[in-house]
Amino acid sequence: MTKISIHALTGEELDAEAQVLGQIMAQTVEDGAAIGFMQPFAAADGVAFFTGQVFPEVRAGRRVLLVARLDGETVGSVQLIIALPPNQPHRCEVAKMMVSPKARRRGVGRALLQALDVQVRAAGKTLVTLDTKTGDKAEPLYKAEGFRTAGVIPGFALDPDGRAQHATTYMYKLL
Repeated sequence: MTKISIHALTGEELDAEAQVLGQIMAQTVEDGAAIGFMQPFAAADGVAFFTGQVFPEVRAGRRVLLVARLDGETVGSVQLIIALPPNQPHRCEVAKMMVSPKARRRGVGRALLQALDVQVRAAGKTLVTLDTKTGDKAEPLYKAEGFRTAGVIPGFALDPDGRAQHATTYMYKLL
């Protein structure tokens, strides 16, 4: 039986996870996930993103980074942006949810989202928002975990291969 565990990385744990998170991001983007990056995307690009943009925010307490481990191996992550403008102290945002293609359809994404709820409550937030590529395989999972559709914006971003634009669906969840 496979075991999924979710862990919020602390400041001193971040650097040890940089390489594997960069690799998962590269696999995810190369597999076509619309998480803001274009192909080709190498693991080094992912490491640079995490070390340059995400880790400083985690260390400053403005972001939570959860990693998912499947039988002890890191196979996914999601971020929760908790520091938003002063007029939104009740809100946070989900960002860059990724599950390695080899670990999909095994409950990892669901476990990450359920662990996010715990983090949202711990941060004292009551509204969680996210956006996802319209029609993406993650959209039904978000709905199953209680997110509601707020609206769709057509032609929002390019697909990772640059061949077409796609719409994005904005979603929210009240806790």
